[in-house]
Amino acid sequence: MWEKAKVRNGIALGILILATVTLSLAASAAFVELDPPTTVSGYLASLLINEAPFPGENGYVSEQNTQGAMLAILWVLDSRLYHIPAGYKQVWVAGVETSNVIDVIVGTGEKRQCEGFYRDSSGRFVSDGRVRQRINYLLNIANSGGKPGRFASLLNYAQGLARAYVKGGVEGADRYAGLRTVGPVEVTGRAYSWMTDRDYFKPGGGFVSIPNNDAGSLGGNRFFTLRKAPP
Repeated sequence: MWEKAKVRNGIALGILILATVTLSLAASAAFVELDPPTTVSGYLASLLINEAPFPGENGYVSEQNTQGAMLAILWVLDSRLYHIPAGYKQVWVAGVETSNVIDVIVGTGEKRQCEGFYRDSSGRFVSDGRVRQRINYLLNIANSGGKPGRFASLLNYAQGLARAYVKGGVEGADRYAGLRTVGPVEVTGRAYSWMTDRDYFKPGGGFVSIPNNDAGSLGGNRFFTLRKAPP
């Protein structure tokens, strides 16, 4: 009986230790793990995170608003790749001629399309130190505490969009796809540029600012469609 009791006690102790280890691992598990920035999905996620505000930052309205900005930015990149409207050339709209989303992000040579994102002298796609510093700061907040919060939700949303895009395209509807007029101006639909939402920031050319009543301002960014080219 004593030997059986020892076995039972040993089993119970083993179960207790296993449970303790499991809880400890669960407690230490990160709520967010971003893909390496050397991968397309990781680099794309870095851009979406960098271009959208998080709680406590200028331009932050709500989690939904920031998610909307990330999705709209992704659609701009995709539109510059695959949806160049009649009467325009890709190089006029995107600054490059390419089928690669990385090229749309970094531009060519000194003509950077997205501030802080570029190719180094070896041709590798990289980002400025301030971009990586902010992302690490957001990750530290997201992975602290006892449960995932808004920071974790937004970071995971950005990474999810990027992974889905690399696998098969944009996951989510383009809110500007059906836009046909801005005031008296006929436009192409879709957004082809975004900038910090300040009146003095204008992309020029055939770009037309999408107004607030068409949700043209998201996450502190103003989005721009294109003027419809004459037939």
